[in-house]
Amino acid sequence: MAFPRKAISYGVAVLVLAAMGAGIYLRIQEQDESESSSSGNGERPVVASADAFSTDMAIPVEGAPVIRDTLVLSVTAAGQAAAYRQATLLAQVEGQVKAVRVRENARVGAGELLLEVDATQFELAVERARAQVASAEAQFRELTLFDDRIEDPAVREERERSARARSQLDQARVSLKEAELQLARTRVRAPFPGRVASVKVVPGQWVRPSDELMTVVDLDPIKVEVQVLEGQIGFLTPGRKATISFAAFPDTTFTGTIETINPIVDQTTRMAKVTVTVPNPEGKILPGMYARVSLEAQRFPDRVLVPREAILERNRRTMLFVYENGRAKWRYVTTGLENERLVEIVRHPETEFVEPGEIVLTNGHYTLIHDANVRLVENVAAEGGRPS
Repeated sequence: MAFPRKAISYGVAVLVLAAMGAGIYLRIQEQDESESSSSGNGERPVVASADAFSTDMAIPVEGAPVIRDTLVLSVTAAGQAAAYRQATLLAQVEGQVKAVRVRENARVGAGELLLEVDATQFELAVERARAQVASAEAQFRELTLFDDRIEDPAVREERERSARARSQLDQARVSLKEAELQLARTRVRAPFPGRVASVKVVPGQWVRPSDELMTVVDLDPIKVEVQVLEGQIGFLTPGRKATISFAAFPDTTFTGTIETINPIVDQTTRMAKVTVTVPNPEGKILPGMYARVSLEAQRFPDRVLVPREAILERNRRTMLFVYENGRAKWRYVTTGLENERLVEIVRHPETEFVEPGEIVLTNGHYTLIHDANVRLVENVAAEGGRPS
């Protein structure tokens, strides 16, 4: 029986390839045996790919302990700083400004001299009034001379009253007090400790009563007025803490206290004003600065809490990583209440739990897998890791 030429050609090709493969195998085998004999132990070395290219390097991560503490829920709103006390000082007499003793932003104490108006005419008015008092007293003494000999007290009292009226002694004394008051008003003093703002006059300027001179503001403490929705007012109580951040100081957080809650809700905005006081000893916070305020509202004691940064989502499920002996172990958890910093972990039959004192990962953990080799550091970026 004759075979087709094409089949014979295929058969020959297969035999040739098989022979070539056998030759290559024998040469490799001989080389391995030669290397084995040169090693002296007669065994062939085995090198695993994981040993040749180790990928189990410890990944730098940051962590924080699980805590059991009170969870504080807050109300967040916008606000604006305002001076705790502010007084606009006005001229009370007419005259030429003699001296301005302070500059804007200067610290002043209560009663400190700020400005002087030329007092020459007012000093003369005081001297004139004193002379009138002296004249009236002399006339009064003349009119009551020998009245001490009158035995009837009622008669003596009536004669004294008549003499005071005829001598105009009382009127002269009132005029003296008025002149002294006007003289005192030529010297403008600080009504309370604070800082000087908005100086409106210069030496030599002529002022009249009610002309604005300058403003004194009390900046320590300073108040922040916050507009809060009417539905959230019921959660707030005077005396509770507030956390404030200002656009002017993005890296600084200030702590204050809720002082008052306005009982009137604006009918247009449906908001009420809440006043927060903030210590400001250095005077860094200035009136008019925009603020973001977090007001302490409700408190929930004895809760298991983790930082918000620890919470991740995988496969539409909430989870976190727990640090265990150099490994990142993921756990699916159930969360409860939360605020801007902390999240409550609650027990649930379908998820796991974390215990106070365990370390959860908070940075550098977004791309980790379960059981990844990790090391705790203070700063992931500084250690060459990948910050979350």
